[in-house]
Amino acid sequence: MNPIIKEVTASQLKSDIPAFRVGDGIRVHTKVREGDKERVQIFAGIVIARKGGGVAEAFTVRRISYGEGVERVFPLHSPNIAKIEVDRESVPVRARLYYLRNRKGKAAMAIKAKRYESSKG
Repeated sequence: MNPIIKEVTASQLKSDIPAFRVGDGIRVHTKVREGDKERVQIFAGIVIARKGGGVAEAFTVRRISYGEGVERVFPLHSPNIAKIEVDRESVPVRARLYYLRNRKGKAAMAIKAKRYESSKG
């Protein structure tokens, strides 16, 4: 990346972002403006993708709401994101969990994770 662009965008990067990966269950606190009022709304779900880098980095969160799958893409360094909390950690097999879109019910929230076998010897 161009050093001038890197220097300009460095001030826009957030530093209070927790470490989360694809497959983790997170709660995203977003600022919502309604007229002259501002409130915080929570969107909780599973991270199914992370894309980009630097200021342009974004992540996609999916949840099931009233039997319907809902996905939302959040810019990671957006000033409209108040806070990100990690609820549940997992170790997924893939970098993108788009296969969850084809599932229904509880299976839509179940992530196929790697199994670590301990070698006793």
